[in-house]
Amino acid sequence: MPKPQMPHRGHDKHLCYLNNLGFQVSNPNEYRQLVGDAKFFCEGCGRAAASQKNLCKPVKL
Repeated sequence: MPKPQMPHRGHDKHLCYLNNLGFQVSNPNEYRQLVGDAKFFCEGCGRAAASQKNLCKPVKL
């Protein structure tokens, strides 16, 4: 199966993509590290993350 094409660079590390893969269920501890102590939120999907690199359209909280 071919690897899905990403809409932009780094998208494979963004929460919107990871959630679609079920990352929050299969890797709950790693997911908590990404979202814990959130400092940014995504203008696109509304998710919050500790690092802006895990969001498509990050905005500082």
